[in-house]
Amino acid sequence: MSYQVIARKYRPQRFADVVGQDHVTQTLANAIAQKRIAHAYLFCGPRGTGKTTIARIFAKALNCTGGPKVDFNDSDQRCLEITEGRSLDVLEIDGASNNGVEQVRELRETCKYAPANSPYKIYIIDEVHMLSTAAFNALLKTLEEPPAHVKFMFATTDPEKVLPTILSRCQRFDLRRIPSALITKHLAEIAGKEHVSIDTAALHAIARGADGGMRDAESTLDQLISFCGNQIEEADVLSMFGLAAQNQILKLSHAVLAGEISVALTQLDELARGGKDLGRLLGDLLNHFRNLLIYLVSKGDLNLLEVSEAEISSLKEQSALSNADTLTRLLEVFADAELRLRDTASKKILLEISLLRAIEARNALPLDAVLKQLNQLRSQASVAPAPPIATLPAAPAPRPAASVIAAPTAVAATPPPKPVTPLTSAPPVAAASPKSANLAELWTLLVEAVGRVSTFTRSYLLNAHPVSFEKNVLIIGFDPEFADHLGLVDNSRNHTMLSTKLAELGHPNAMIKFIKAEAPSDWQRQPLIQPAPPALSTTKPTIPPATEPKTAEFKPTIPAEKKAAPVAFNKDEFKNDPLIQKALEVFKGTIVEVRS
Repeated sequence: MSYQVIARKYRPQRFADVVGQDHVTQTLANAIAQKRIAHAYLFCGPRGTGKTTIARIFAKALNCTGGPKVDFNDSDQRCLEITEGRSLDVLEIDGASNNGVEQVRELRETCKYAPANSPYKIYIIDEVHMLSTAAFNALLKTLEEPPAHVKFMFATTDPEKVLPTILSRCQRFDLRRIPSALITKHLAEIAGKEHVSIDTAALHAIARGADGGMRDAESTLDQLISFCGNQIEEADVLSMFGLAAQNQILKLSHAVLAGEISVALTQLDELARGGKDLGRLLGDLLNHFRNLLIYLVSKGDLNLLEVSEAEISSLKEQSALSNADTLTRLLEVFADAELRLRDTASKKILLEISLLRAIEARNALPLDAVLKQLNQLRSQASVAPAPPIATLPAAPAPRPAASVIAAPTAVAATPPPKPVTPLTSAPPVAAASPKSANLAELWTLLVEAVGRVSTFTRSYLLNAHPVSFEKNVLIIGFDPEFADHLGLVDNSRNHTMLSTKLAELGHPNAMIKFIKAEAPSDWQRQPLIQPAPPALSTTKPTIPPATEPKTAEFKPTIPAEKKAAPVAFNKDEFKNDPLIQKALEVFKGTIVEVRS
């Protein structure tokens, strides 16, 4: 008698023998017991999970002597004929080679005849998705209203390719990938019957390589017996599959989580030199980090995982080195590498880069956290109280309104300090009489106030001019030559900043509008002034004498002789700005180029 492979020799012959598909076998058994047998069934799922096997067992249950019944006799003549593939009433058709409309027309003609010696004539069509569209359409009417003695059973690995009109006429059963624990248990039983000694680690390796397919696992065991004889160890399985050992995967994952770049690259090099399948290695890393993420978020619920005892102890250890956000970023890096692996010329280089990216991604901040920190920095810079400047003279006693109004001119003539450090002297003086200042004075104060928060926004506003300030709406215009600035400043951040500064100047709830408009002919644009280092002890603020009378009326522009002279842009001082340094720290960045 010729040799029979393990996958055929130990093929399930009853519903109770099927491994890992209880949701299907139990439903079919109940349908038989309740005599609710449909005319068409569709079994779909990954390869090697039992689709055709279940169809054959179902056919035996329907056509057995005294059937339909679940507990049929294995030695029944009708059942033996179905098992051996020689039954006249159970026809197995390969959909890949009989996919034309002519074969379907022949099927339609033969199904009219009664079965030879069984209750039903059963058609099992394997890989039914390979039928052509014309063949499907030719089968529609017969499939929907077949003769009472005809049953159809379809099997496919790709149900998406089956026409919806066919799917709607069938009862569909989706078979699942078989869990590794069940595969390991079933292989151990087969090994015992074959008098083969195989260790537990080797069984786990076979189950891991089979990827949920029982037939693949049985075929591998058959091949290993031919290769190793009656003694099989884990190293033999790893060599055949090109798999990395479980401890090697755990060591590599620990190096990633601990940030040990040298260890990770060394481990990858050893695996590559050992001839391991790098694609399979990447899949194993993804699966391990997925298990670790589920372990963390489920707070150690092992019912959601299919892991060995060694993996459980490793998950407990590595959970202390990571968190959910870190693992999510690692999974994104490795999933992206898996997509690119098929198209790359050097898989090892891609994996090395992916390991480096994964190690760097451990400490990356989520975008939401970065935005939150930047908002906190901006609010601190705008509302934090300014430190007192010891070198400035004490503020004079309160004077009449005319003297107070003249203070803004003196403030405008003094170069402002660094953008992050707001002055304590200028804003209170301006706030003392905000409504008495005209539009030009208000614009000067507003630009300088913005400059203490954002040097960049101030540099754009220096090329703008106030158009009007009516009904609490400030309209800001840009000459046509600076029209491209509109897209840079017209955003919600700058609107909020300008409204806040106007409120500090005595105009709360003000609205901002940017337009393209030519400046008046007498408008004098302010020069770009780089704030100089605080040396205010040598600069005497200009304060009008108490005896000199002033009026509340202002000229449209600041006199040229009172304007501060332009100062050259200081790149070093810009780089040392506290706000810039904090942004570089948050984004882990460096300054490449500074332009004035």
